[in-house]
Amino acid sequence: MSVSPSVSASPAGPAVSGTPTQADLLAFVRRTAADAELIASLPLDPEGRTWLRLEGPGGSEAWLIGWPPGTGTGWHDHAESVGAFLTASGELKEHSLAARLPADGWKTLELTEDIDRHRTLSTGTGRAFGRHHVHEVLNESAEEHAISVHAYYPPLPQIRRYSRTGQLLRLEHVERPEDWQ
Repeated sequence: MSVSPSVSASPAGPAVSGTPTQADLLAFVRRTAADAELIASLPLDPEGRTWLRLEGPGGSEAWLIGWPPGTGTGWHDHAESVGAFLTASGELKEHSLAARLPADGWKTLELTEDIDRHRTLSTGTGRAFGRHHVHEVLNESAEEHAISVHAYYPPLPQIRRYSRTGQLLRLEHVERPEDWQ
């Protein structure tokens, strides 16, 4: 896994005044994904995800992420942040839970039936999501890299990582920004 330095990338678009909304973040990732020069500038590693931190709208946190074939995030959420992401090239799969989980005070939850949602996000396709959105994102291709753009507001205070066995979801650990430096 390699980490690239932060860059100031603000694709042309309307300025966000105040707190960016999910729609603002989705518009930003859409504009950013259309910047072919920026997308091509991301170094791709054949074995691990790569990323480049971007300057998002209204003080949001944004990332350009490269996904080698067969890689994924594992189950996680973005705590109190809302977000959006879009596939700039390739194809990603998102598996998510159609339920709001309690913010704190639990270690293991038994999920109900019909809670799973699955999306295929091909080039140019994206989505926005609210607080406590639990999902995993995967590049299931055996041969092709995928590249995506992500934005979160407020900047990520933490990421909670989960394991899942059938309908059982277990909180495994919490990562904080200092863990990503």
